[in-house]
Amino acid sequence: MTIVKPLASVAAIALAFTAIPATAQSMQHMNHNSIQPETTLNISATSSVSAAPDIAFLSGGVTTEARTAAEAIRQNAADMAGVYAALERAGLEQADIQTSNFSLNPRYNYPQNSERVLVGYTASNQLRVTVRDMDKVGGVIDAMVAEGGNTFSGVQFGVEDPSELLDEARRDAMRDAMSRANLFADVSGLSVARIVTISENTQSAPSPQPVMMRAAAMEAAPTQISGGELSFSATVNVVFELEE
Repeated sequence: MTIVKPLASVAAIALAFTAIPATAQSMQHMNHNSIQPETTLNISATSSVSAAPDIAFLSGGVTTEARTAAEAIRQNAADMAGVYAALERAGLEQADIQTSNFSLNPRYNYPQNSERVLVGYTASNQLRVTVRDMDKVGGVIDAMVAEGGNTFSGVQFGVEDPSELLDEARRDAMRDAMSRANLFADVSGLSVARIVTISENTQSAPSPQPVMMRAAAMEAAPTQISGGELSFSATVNVVFELEE
């Protein structure tokens, strides 16, 4: 029994030592085929595409004041009925008319050296209206004002489906990145072996700042609205492997 135990220990040690070369060979093999190459080039390229908007978003509605809350709500509802009728006559779908805010708040006076005094209530009903025909934007605003709309916070513009514009920007950015990679590789006496990773960021430029409008100013002449152009950009971040 005293002889068997040392033999078992020797066998275990031998197995441990014979396992070491196999492990070392596996690690060397992994390093040889590692996806992280020794020489890399990181390039970020951005391209932008501009286009005229084909959709507009109006923010406006009715604000009324009255002595009582019930009267403020009643007057507001009557004026809003006219606004909804105007939007329907303009050909807008119900799906393109959305309530964005409804509020009822008390109004106070603050006499000097005295407690505040309730003087009435303010009711506000605001809509977000989607206009899909850019030629109708000004007319829709005028129609809303004619039927009781008296508060407008502005107009914003967009492109309903920007996917093709973003794809064009992506292609241009990627072509730029590859062209620059070949340039840097050539100057360095190397060549591009492959692309290791690609990531992207896309962005639509914000619409022009909302244009503040007053109902009184709209009575003199038809409201003119210009959408200008919107910019859509794509940025690609590409890691290239270089080789001799």
